[in-house]
Amino acid sequence: MELSFTAEQEAFRSEVRAWIESALPPAIAAKAKQNAHFEPEEQQAWHRILYKKGWAAPNWPKEYGGSDLDPTRRFILNEELALAGTPDLSPFGLRMVGPLIIQFGNEQQKARFLPKILSGDEIWCQGYSEPGAGSDLASLQLKAEDDGKGNFVLNGQKTWTTYAQYADWIFVLARTQKVEGKRQLGISFLLCDMKTPGVRAEPFLTLGGTPAFCDTYFDNAVVPKANLVGPLNDGWKIAKALLGHERVGIGDVGRSTRTLRNLKRIAKSTVLNGKPLIDDPVFRAKIARLEIRIDSLRMVIYKTLAGAELGKAPGPESSILKIRGSEILQQAFELAMEVMGHNALNWFNEGAVPPYEYWVPSNFNYDRATTIYGGSNEIQRNVIAKGILNLPGA
Repeated sequence: MELSFTAEQEAFRSEVRAWIESALPPAIAAKAKQNAHFEPEEQQAWHRILYKKGWAAPNWPKEYGGSDLDPTRRFILNEELALAGTPDLSPFGLRMVGPLIIQFGNEQQKARFLPKILSGDEIWCQGYSEPGAGSDLASLQLKAEDDGKGNFVLNGQKTWTTYAQYADWIFVLARTQKVEGKRQLGISFLLCDMKTPGVRAEPFLTLGGTPAFCDTYFDNAVVPKANLVGPLNDGWKIAKALLGHERVGIGDVGRSTRTLRNLKRIAKSTVLNGKPLIDDPVFRAKIARLEIRIDSLRMVIYKTLAGAELGKAPGPESSILKIRGSEILQQAFELAMEVMGHNALNWFNEGAVPPYEYWVPSNFNYDRATTIYGGSNEIQRNVIAKGILNLPGA
């Protein structure tokens, strides 16, 4: 296993870095330097730029519009995008339902949905969690009943549907058969147009100060059976495959590295006892511990990349990346909050232009969820116990 990059791969990194610098629109580049929050329209603008370059969906097969990049170059591209602070593209189409349609969808579904996901002409959101079904997703209650006319009729509620108020489509897990015993049975994977009568998204404000999440309601919403992905009542297998793709991207090392760099920058300008905080030995030890954890995560990612180069798909190992990546990202923002001190409590300061490092407390609050979404870290430990350690009873 090679844990270093070749000269050609480093040349590609330089190419990506130069392209990002030239391609970012000035207004978006200015916000990136400030670590500012990007609005959905700015994310979409950057999506269109990446699409034109051919880098919007580097993980897709080339036959469906993906890039021809190998796994290592895809990692380099994603890392450089994170290090530059570019807008995150909505993952629900490109990294979640798109790959699922490629893997499980029929030809009509691929032709209908994939081109518009790739171009960013249609925005997606995820309908998995419910008020009583989060980490215990198999207990979901959204019903999809056959109306005998070639449709399913949906009734129920989804929650934590990120930016559903801006989405054109939602993919949902719904109960299509009442079962006794194993609750994972009788669940199907459906695609629903958000403009369908009876579908309603209601945003609510997060502690991070953004209307990122919604409650989404289905009241006799009619979905054609043509929008069923994969076999009827076999949606649990599809759901697990989707979560595998999602977990690899959670708590990415590029974002943690950028946070660490900014943390050091803030510590250099923060004075403690007449000296920059960065010179305090206790604080320097905290930075060193965080940097070691990030480098350790990077080594695990390199190992995963080495397997991917040999054609190995992400399996239970993705749970390791999810656990460590999400925990390290939270630790980075915890340390950033410590550096900010009392300033961390005032990120909506209208007197400062821009507000003083407001991205720190905003992201600190938002990223408390990284150890929950994509399957809570407690669930990931069960996956590791069963799929990697082969522990009895797991």
